[in-house]
Amino acid sequence: MKPKKRSWLHLQLGMLYFRMRRRLQWTFSRVRYTSEQVQTPWEKTPYRHVAFTHRTLLLRKLRHVDMWLQHNKVHNLTLAIPRLNGLVLRPGDTMSYWKLIGNPTKAKGYLPGMVLHEGGFRAETGGGLCQLSNLIYWMTLHTPLTVTERYRHQYDVFPDSNRTQPFGSGATCAYNYVDLQIRNDTERTYVLHLFLTETHLVGEWRTEEPQTERYEVFEREHAFRQEAWGGYTRHNQIWRRVLGEDGEERRQEFVTENHAIMMYAPLLPEAAAGGN
Repeated sequence: MKPKKRSWLHLQLGMLYFRMRRRLQWTFSRVRYTSEQVQTPWEKTPYRHVAFTHRTLLLRKLRHVDMWLQHNKVHNLTLAIPRLNGLVLRPGDTMSYWKLIGNPTKAKGYLPGMVLHEGGFRAETGGGLCQLSNLIYWMTLHTPLTVTERYRHQYDVFPDSNRTQPFGSGATCAYNYVDLQIRNDTERTYVLHLFLTETHLVGEWRTEEPQTERYEVFEREHAFRQEAWGGYTRHNQIWRRVLGEDGEERRQEFVTENHAIMMYAPLLPEAAAGGN
């Protein structure tokens, strides 16, 4: 996992190749991508049961990150959310995050926001939309929906600060090849509800009938490791418990594993212990 430096030309050519490959997938694959959205007021829809809800703080103080990037992120979220809010995911349908949002360009009103890049961060038009993909991914882990494509950052840039979720439980995004795709393999329809308050981004997966199982997401094998090339890496596995309506555990399911290059030194006792 030693960091690799790639030239600007290499990165640009790679981006063009992967963007074209994604467009071909959207056009010619047999995947049934949905763009259907609820058109009636929420109180009049049949999707009244919340399968899972979550909220994340809009403005966070991050070391060496100017707050104007955070405010621009909120603006970008106001443009992206209407493209996803009310999305109807019927049995057999697949949601593609970027197919629905489209390219977040300056011409569409998007502002420079923070994006992580090769172990650091920079301002880039449309930056900050990872908060939305992170939210959707985390909520989906608490439903029987199937995540068919998801990525996380290769680098762990910021130390934990009031972390409430396991490391690596988000989904990074970059138009259009670093996508988040979710398929409905169940027999019921799910609808995505997203909105902003003054302080938080809020999301819900809703259904017509109550969800019969409940999910608890947790991590295993969390470890910091010092590598031969001198840096540190971070690793873990994400699992979930599936609980019945009676609260009894039915099974445990492996979700994914994460590996990241750390851009800060972990606390030495933790690193030596190889745990939380």
